[in-house]
Order: sequence, then structure tokens, then C-alpha cells
Amino acid sequence: MNATGFEPAPDQDPDTASAPGRIVLLTTSHRVAPGLLSWPAWQALHAADRVLCADGAHPQLPYLREAGIGVGEASPTAEELVGACAGGHTVVVVATGEGEPALTDGLARLAGSGRVQMPELELLPASYDLPGARLLDLVQVMDRIRTECPWSSQQTHKGLAKYGIEEAYELVEAIEEGDRDELREELGDVLLQVVFHSRIAEDDPDTPFSIDDVAGGIVAKLIHRHPHVFGDETATTPEEVKAHWLRTKAIEKQRTSVTEGIPLGQPGLALAAKLASRVRTAGLEVPLPRGEGIGYDLLALAARAEAEGVDPEAALRAAARAYRDAIRGVENGS
Repeated sequence: MNATGFEPAPDQDPDTASAPGRIVLLTTSHRVAPGLLSWPAWQALHAADRVLCADGAHPQLPYLREAGIGVGEASPTAEELVGACAGGHTVVVVATGEGEPALTDGLARLAGSGRVQMPELELLPASYDLPGARLLDLVQVMDRIRTECPWSSQQTHKGLAKYGIEEAYELVEAIEEGDRDELREELGDVLLQVVFHSRIAEDDPDTPFSIDDVAGGIVAKLIHRHPHVFGDETATTPEEVKAHWLRTKAIEKQRTSVTEGIPLGQPGLALAAKLASRVRTAGLEVPLPRGEGIGYDLLALAARAEAEGVDPEAALRAAARAYRDAIRGVENGS
């Protein structure tokens, strides 16, 4: 055994020594429970002449050994691995998290040299990330930051509230500007707020909850409010979908007023439009209050915009951006 922990294969039979053999680089995802491997991966592992892994603490090793597969802890060089395949042998290398770049680079150099008869090379993904798998990374990173970062470990829901508002506004701005890169980044910042608050909630001594509770709650809500997707109801138009949603929501909330659940802390135009929307959706006849001053004028404009299907807050922001551009034009002398 040499310094790499690799023991060369015994001398080959002269009749088969010229057969190049096969190398299988087996990759796995740490975002999938260890032991959940694809059938082709299990077939390759059972059929291999040798199975090697450079990381003795690799999470897959206990499950491979439990399945009767002997795994050698070794990190052979490219030349040693090619030599181990001579005679038609198959060697499976269970890749570490880094993907064995030194080994694959060495194999590429050998293949490019033209001096060595190379074995068949196969990259075999043994487990795959499902959609949303990177969210597991986010949860793990947030957990470590909450535990080890002096600032993050002291944060509270109230202390972070202002950041949630800021990130929401920045997301809206990215949407309105049409900047795709900025949109992706701002969505990430909003998602961070959700994960951060959920991690803080885990530490509550009285009523703790986790990100799984948050996700489970919204999943249940979405399924319940989409009976046309998950149940026996039928909806063929957006209007019918909205009717399903509002009807189901009304049963859930059991509210005594259409104004319940409307946050009064939101921007004024958005608040006025939301109130007008609730009135219209409920089929109520509620005249706008009469009064003097710009506030009542703005209320009337917001109600009119909502009735015409216009978001007054977005409309005002668009006009304000045009005003900003005009100001810059004057400043630049154009």
C-alpha cells in the first residue's frame, strides 16, 4: 500500500492484461438522504471489482457496507486507478463532495497524452437534487449563522421587521424595472427574511415553530384553496378561481367584517384600493366619505383606479419614476 492508501491490484493474467477495464465515478447529493441511490448505481456497485472512496466519513459508506459492498478507503492517482482496471476490471469511485477534481484532471491528462490505453470512463449520478433542494442548504446555512454569528444570534422578530418591509419594496422595484438579475437577487433577500424569522421562532420558549411548520401551513392552505386543482371543483377562468379562493377563505376566517385582515400600516393608496376592492367583491354599496382636503381626493382616485383594474400605488410609482427622469434631465441640461 502506498501513500495514497491504495493497494495495487495483483498481477493480471497475461491473456486479459490488455483489456482496459472501466472506471465509474459515482456522484451523490448531500441533499438526499444517504442510501437513497438509483438502481443503476446499486447495479454498478454490486458488479464492481473494487469500490473506493477517499473520504472515510462519507455519509454513504455505512449504507453501502450494510448492503454488503466492501469499500476501500483510498485516493489513488489517475495512473494507479488506470492500472487497477487493467485486465477488464471495473473500479467504482464514490466521489466526495468536491467531485474528485484532482483525479478527473489526472485522467484527462492521461487520455490526452495518447501513451496509455484508457479504460472506459463513466460518470454515474447516483442521487439527484429534486426541485427546491437548495432550500435545504439555505436552512442549514441559516441555522449555523443563527448559532455562531454574534449579530444574527441576537436578532428578534421585531428587530428584523423593518428589513422585511425594505426587501419587499426592493422586490417590487425590481419587478417594475424589469431587471431579471435584480429580481432573482431580491427574491432571495425576501426568502432570507422568511427563513431567518422561522429560525428565530425555533428559539421561542413558549410557542416555537420551524420553517417546516411554515411551509406545511402554506402547503395545506394552497391545497385547500385550490379545490379545482386538488379536489372535485371546476374552474375554467381566473374569475372562477378567485371566487373559489374568496369563498374558501371566508369559511376559514369566519370574519365579521370585510375589513378584517387588511393591514392598516400599508401605504395609503394601497390601503384605500384594498378597502375598495373588498367592498366591490362583497357587493356592498358603501359611498365614499365626504370631506375636505387632499386625503379625500386621493381616496376617491384610489377607489376609481381599483374599479378600473388599476393598481394606484403602482401607477403613482410609475409616474414618480417619470418625474425622477425629468428631474435628472433638467439637472443634466437636456
